[in-house]
Amino acid sequence: MTDWIRASNPTTPISTEGEAIAAARASAIAIFLGVLWGVIGIIYLMTAGQALMEAAVAQATAQNPETAGMAAMMAQGLLGLSIAFVVIQLIVGLVQWFKPNIVIPIIFAILVAFGLITGLMAAFGVGQPEGAAAVAAPAWQTWGGLVILVVQLVLHIAGIRGAQKLDKLRFAAAQTY
Repeated sequence: MTDWIRASNPTTPISTEGEAIAAARASAIAIFLGVLWGVIGIIYLMTAGQALMEAAVAQATAQNPETAGMAAMMAQGLLGLSIAFVVIQLIVGLVQWFKPNIVIPIIFAILVAFGLITGLMAAFGVGQPEGAAAVAAPAWQTWGGLVILVVQLVLHIAGIRGAQKLDKLRFAAAQTY
């Protein structure tokens, strides 16, 4: 456990290939954390979130009655898209775990930073249309998601450092032959 905490710390010096692999895998742990949070979100959407989606459809229909069919279809599409993103995220996490590289942590760090910024904007109502509070996600989901994003960002930064050091160590080992 102490090794994983040390590997997840983006300020810890990395000197061996094992430490570099562990640090690079911190990014995979961040992705798996996102998968877990996504599964919780999907379960919420399939249970108590149904009422939230129905309220969103009703609000969209009240504003523009011609979009009633499209809004209902989009609500179901949201569930399918959420499941697809969780599956893709799981696959990418497994790739990062078994073949650590620097590309995946960089992409996910950018996505997490974007999610953190937009999540904070949504939490404080910046750029939200009128009536959006009526169909907003519950507070536990909003603030829990922001905490998860901060943890993921730290882990992805550690993953970037680990993958970068792993590349340097492997390149140096290849040069000695």
